[in-house]
Amino acid sequence: MILYNLLCFRGHAFEGWFTSIAAYDEQAEGGKLFCPICNSRKVGKAPMAPALATSMSQCERVVAETPVRTQEIPQQLPDELRKMRQFVTGLRTYVEQNAEYVGRKFPDEARKIHYGESEERHIYGEASLQEAADLVEEGIDLAPLPPDLNETN
Repeated sequence: MILYNLLCFRGHAFEGWFTSIAAYDEQAEGGKLFCPICNSRKVGKAPMAPALATSMSQCERVVAETPVRTQEIPQQLPDELRKMRQFVTGLRTYVEQNAEYVGRKFPDEARKIHYGESEERHIYGEASLQEAADLVEEGIDLAPLPPDLNETN
């Protein structure tokens, strides 16, 4: 199964599970995809992160070892929400530890890597929504980095 983050033209984000890339392509080309919020049929892939070449156990270890300060997570929150917050925090930590921060050069550097003009490596940085959409149209997979939840409070 393949999970894609999808986005309708009105900006509603949602997930779609597909048995294969071809299954997604077939449904998209056949106009079978629709937004569950507004029923729009103008749906496409949202920006997604590139896959990191690592074992899942390594990612799980980083998530499990990422400290989450209990005062930042109200104890009355359901256990699932605390787990989700820990996962998001761990994912961000994993990316920061295993990818190169390129700042505002992200769109240019992502293109250079995609087209073989720069060495292949994992990067993260900053891009506007339009820059991210342009990268996706070029076939470059990317995704927003989860927010730093320790900075949002």
